[in-house]
Amino acid sequence: MSAVVLAAGEGTRMKSARPKPLHVLCGRPLVLHVIDALAELDIDRVVVVVGHGAERVTKALHEDAPLGLAVDFVEQHVQRGTGDAVATALTGFPDDDLSDGDIVVLPGDTPLLRPATLAALVRTHRAADAAATILTARIEHPTGYGRIVRGKDDRVRRIVEEADADDEEREIDEINTSVYVFRRSVLAPSLRRLSPENANGEYYLTDVIGVLYDAGYNVVTMVVDDPMEAAGVNDRAQLAVAEAELRDRTNERWMRRGVTMLDPERTYIDATVELAPDVTLFPGTLLQGRTVIATGADIGPDTRLVDCVVGEEAIVEQTVGRQAEIGAQARVGPFAVLSPGTQVAPGTVTGPFFEAGYEEGA
Repeated sequence: MSAVVLAAGEGTRMKSARPKPLHVLCGRPLVLHVIDALAELDIDRVVVVVGHGAERVTKALHEDAPLGLAVDFVEQHVQRGTGDAVATALTGFPDDDLSDGDIVVLPGDTPLLRPATLAALVRTHRAADAAATILTARIEHPTGYGRIVRGKDDRVRRIVEEADADDEEREIDEINTSVYVFRRSVLAPSLRRLSPENANGEYYLTDVIGVLYDAGYNVVTMVVDDPMEAAGVNDRAQLAVAEAELRDRTNERWMRRGVTMLDPERTYIDATVELAPDVTLFPGTLLQGRTVIATGADIGPDTRLVDCVVGEEAIVEQTVGRQAEIGAQARVGPFAVLSPGTQVAPGTVTGPFFEAGYEEGA
């Protein structure tokens, strides 16, 4: 099992100098959430297709990719469509690595995809002995998405993009999420048969499905239970929607592990934060970066900690801290400011308006 992540797009609708894959959700770059979705699969190799801002994307993934996961990079110098991107990705595999097994293909802008969903897609693919399996969704307003077109035998015949669809095809409510599993041995030959004869003049990966159908191969689908999982991030508004969804998931996970949140809607926790059981988070708490909170600590209200360590049974209220360490049973705040390098000894009571290591303009 291998994977290809398509992260070459410029993301012009983000209106940003930052490459689209590096926009941050819950303290973690967008593309890393996609790679995290591979967690339940036995992946041998991940090839990431980079393009716009290739050096920055490559550097970020080298620094923060999951430990033990082999990640390689290929650059798509000219964006000529998703089909061309996957063909470029295959150059990152040794020739003898493409004759057997399966390849998962993921867009780099679907951070809400759950590992369990991806694992179920692979199981569906292998149980059906399919040449390709498509993750699909059914939505009430499918405008903008590729539609799943089936033949009279209900087999998947092709995927038609919105710009190329006729009126009847636009009425189809089953959409392509751009998440696939392909049998390795048929993917490369199918890509060589693609043509850019479409409204955008690009090589569509979706056209591989029609190639496989015409050749008599079995193509199947799995409908995702929650269409939100397949939501892409193309602009700042969609980024905010994805951020809210991921934060809700994060908060629920921590509450089920023994963390108390008096108002989850006003509690913000990055994906990189670590919390022990019996931590209590009051409204307005914002925990970011590599912050670690020990058992029994009370944080908030209205507190922001970035890359901080908080000891057992400490109380931190109405405080802003960066790269600070607060000892066990210390009491910090209200209205405290902890600058980088601050260490509050165990049992210390700072009192209000405490500023440790603070310099004007820091």
